[in-house]
Amino acid sequence: MASADSSARKLPDSAAAAPQYRSAPHNIEAEQALLGAILVNNEAYYRVSDFLEPQHFFDPLHQQIYALASDLIRAGKVATPVTLKTFLPTDLDIGGLNINQYLARLAAEATSVINTADYGRTIGDLSTRRNLIRIGEDMVNVAFDAPVDFAPREQIEDAERRLYEIAESNRFGSGFQRFAQALTTAVDMAARAFEREGKLSGLATGMKDLDAKMGGLQSSDLIIVAGRPGMGKTALATNIAYNVARAWHGDTRVDGHMQTLDGGIVGFFSLEMSAEQLATRIISERTGIPSSVIRRGGITEADFEKIKDVSIELQNLPFYVDETGGLTIAQLAARARRLKRQRGLDLLVIDYIQLLQGSRSKANESRVQEVTEITTSLKALAKELNVPIMALSQLSRQVESRDDKRPQLSDLRESGSIEQDADVVMFVFREEYYLSNKEPRPGSEEHLKWQTEMAVVHGKAELIIGKQRHGPTGTVQLSFDAAVTRFDDLAQSDHLPERIER
Repeated sequence: MASADSSARKLPDSAAAAPQYRSAPHNIEAEQALLGAILVNNEAYYRVSDFLEPQHFFDPLHQQIYALASDLIRAGKVATPVTLKTFLPTDLDIGGLNINQYLARLAAEATSVINTADYGRTIGDLSTRRNLIRIGEDMVNVAFDAPVDFAPREQIEDAERRLYEIAESNRFGSGFQRFAQALTTAVDMAARAFEREGKLSGLATGMKDLDAKMGGLQSSDLIIVAGRPGMGKTALATNIAYNVARAWHGDTRVDGHMQTLDGGIVGFFSLEMSAEQLATRIISERTGIPSSVIRRGGITEADFEKIKDVSIELQNLPFYVDETGGLTIAQLAARARRLKRQRGLDLLVIDYIQLLQGSRSKANESRVQEVTEITTSLKALAKELNVPIMALSQLSRQVESRDDKRPQLSDLRESGSIEQDADVVMFVFREEYYLSNKEPRPGSEEHLKWQTEMAVVHGKAELIIGKQRHGPTGTVQLSFDAAVTRFDDLAQSDHLPERIER
């Protein structure tokens, strides 16, 4: 029997050697040169102050020196080795130097003011790398020691959130710009609008009267589409989303990414209906076959051929559906960012706001606070992704108690936050829906009057623009085919075909 000594495995030389530890990315010399430049000429501070924070420095003493210099300069005082030393411990030993000597050494080894922005960005980039390492280490540790009730998807979403926070905080703002640059941007926008088929600055909805009123769906806008149940909010959003996706065409840029030239790539969060129900609605709208007939299987062979042709067309559309119910606003934002990064994104549709959840802390306070967090986050997401977000919303029941049931801004549920954060608020209203529920006894005089009134409103809908930051408010008349849930432009009486007298 072999002894314990003889059976023991000998560690390889590499494993037996002392472990090699890697220090976090940093550049002490760049930090010293930048701090020295600030202490010699305080103007250097203003070249980095809009993007560089104390926490970006690796050395804790350098963080303290930069923070003190920032406070002094912003207070209108001078930051020099002489003024700073009174705020720092005198008994510090920095490599054999006291604080007075160290500050003097920083000033002596300063970089020129011209180079301070480059040094500042170097320090900021290294700080970002350290943060990435920290997130990676946290992911590994949490994955090893995760509690039983902590789902892996929650960790993924938390990691995505932290990564995007880094990405956002690491964007160096442009600050002030010459007005000529803003004019160039405005002219470019006008040129792109001229080149688009609809001559619009935003995404065309496919409804000419609505586009004329709004100029299309504008990037970074939060657009609220509200209405009572049965008005057709989802149908309108689906119609617009389909029209945008159908009009899409793009081109590949030099960097390999796809650039949208017209139309748009659509992301649709269907929190209420399944993806199959949404697809059935679109098929019904395109084929003219009622969705109830499709579901019952009461279609003819010719109908089936129509459905097949439309399905082939829909397969090629840049239209992406997420049918997950009960999403939090953080989860929705993470998925929207992922779609933008992987596939591209030009329009985001959410059906509907009241089915979203806020953070746990806001949910514990009140539903009003939770909705406020949701709408504020949606507006911030629209600006971040630079796409229009169309979010559907329910209306309160107080509409039903009025004689005139046309919605108003005050009818929005938790209206304070929704109305405040939205750039555009539109209400879907169909008089036909309410009138059809008031049918009198057939054969009576009231029934004849009712039939006359129904004939006037049949197949018509109103889209009431109650708020628009950069355009007029008012009402857009649309046609609505309830059988196939399709909104379209309403033909005006002076544009109707001529009647043939028989």
